[in-house]
Amino acid sequence: MRRSLLIVCLALSALLQGCADARRNPAGFQAYADTPYTLGPGDRLRVIVFGQDSLSNSFAVDSSGQIAMPLIGVVPATGRTPAQLAREIETRLRNGYVREPRVSVEVEAYRPFFILGEVTTSGQYPFVNGMSVETAVAIAGGYTPRARKDMAQITRTRDGRTVTADAPMNMPIRPGDTIYIQERFF
Repeated sequence: MRRSLLIVCLALSALLQGCADARRNPAGFQAYADTPYTLGPGDRLRVIVFGQDSLSNSFAVDSSGQIAMPLIGVVPATGRTPAQLAREIETRLRNGYVREPRVSVEVEAYRPFFILGEVTTSGQYPFVNGMSVETAVAIAGGYTPRARKDMAQITRTRDGRTVTADAPMNMPIRPGDTIYIQERFF
């Protein structure tokens, strides 16, 4: 009887450990950190149309995920890389506006990241390329005395899906991420 109870407890423990690992490292979470950057609401872009100074300017990706350009109007930007957006703008300009357009799109300012929980000043901060969770904590004024300093939770949205996972402090973050620093137990 005791032996079967022990086996059941071990089986349940292994099952629960499997669930914990799925939360800690959901499929594709780390892989997403290495994918090319895709644009989203809140990004500020510098669009350069070579030889057409009147069409070159800075544009903000609005809340619906689009930019509004002269001549060609509204262009969807969310989910595209800057290179893909440049090709779309070239295609639209080629249709009756500019003979052989050459377009470059650069990200002037990334959308902000958010940090919550046990940090001195939680809130929204401008993203800096190459940031890690640890850098984000430093920007937010450091840890509170009750903070857990070895792990954080990151919530990230990709392709309309929101994923939350535990992450080490050296995990790279992306624009739009929400970082939550938990309270430690002891």
